[in-house]
Amino acid sequence: MKIEIFSAGILGTNCYFVINEETKETVIVDPGGYNKKMKAYLEQEALKPVAVLLTHGHFDHMMGVPGLREDYEMPVYIYDSEECIVDDPKKNLSATYTNGLTLEHLETVRDGQVLALAGFRFRVIYTPGHTADGCCYYMEQENMLFSGDTLFQASVGRSDLPTGSESTLIRSIKERLLVLPEEVKVFPGHMGATTIGDEKKQNPYIV
Repeated sequence: MKIEIFSAGILGTNCYFVINEETKETVIVDPGGYNKKMKAYLEQEALKPVAVLLTHGHFDHMMGVPGLREDYEMPVYIYDSEECIVDDPKKNLSATYTNGLTLEHLETVRDGQVLALAGFRFRVIYTPGHTADGCCYYMEQENMLFSGDTLFQASVGRSDLPTGSESTLIRSIKERLLVLPEEVKVFPGHMGATTIGDEKKQNPYIV
């Protein structure tokens, strides 16, 4: 397995390519954009995108979806009730930063659901707070977590945006994420990677 990280979109969101090096099948997490570098990498490495995973519905995590869909036919997954944010340019903030964006024909997931993609297993962990119905994707066998804008290195996601809640966010982190093994590596939507163990020790918002 290989993880390739791209800074994508106008807010520099971390977009992750989760690559099966044997089959070249690739899962793309939070494509905030689809730039020339990403497109060239997919083509040069002969990768085969099989799915997009969205941690939540904010525009800076999904702006790359339309472009990817033009080049590749694959499902796009998001948490069930988060569709109401994806469908609303004001709530997903795209109306503030761009001309507005909505997505259609999404596949929905629920808490505890396991997606078998590219030879890997991604377990959905419901983590509301940054938005009303965001989630994280946990690869238990690989000790990896894609946390979106829920948990950052020594920080947490904003809760002052539409549908956000600070108390819900902190509860989600403490009850849903900090119970994972300390060695789990956390890949957030912004900033650098961290681990569950490090955040339990140093994160001022949850210690």
